[in-house]
Amino acid sequence: MNTIPEVLFVCVHNAGRSQMAAALLDHHAAGRVTVRSAGSAPADSINPAVVEAMAELGLDLSKEFPKPLTTEAVEAADVVITMGCGDACPIFPGKRYLDWQLTDPAGKGVDAVRAIRDDIDARVRTLLAELTVTVS
Repeated sequence: MNTIPEVLFVCVHNAGRSQMAAALLDHHAAGRVTVRSAGSAPADSINPAVVEAMAELGLDLSKEFPKPLTTEAVEAADVVITMGCGDACPIFPGKRYLDWQLTDPAGKGVDAVRAIRDDIDARVRTLLAELTVTVS
């Protein structure tokens, strides 16, 4: 029996990049991947420009909120993707770690956030293709 792979997206505030990545992967995977996101220093709320940019794709992040990074979340993940959180993410043997160098959307308008969103979307689609090839 195949197990569903779990992906954890981590950035500092869990208010932009990791939230977009989680929503995009969850959308494209349609139940084939378990997706979580977290921040090493979670913000109070999600960046409004991120919510707006995602709404343009029909993805509603208005009810989402930044979540703290936990050791348990990292232990549960098969793939951990960091986005500018440096050494804050605990490293466990046997996990696949990727570091995506992405512009931080904090303080940027929706035009700038769209470009970041589209970059993340392309990376997420590539990751999903890799994950679903290995599990099917």
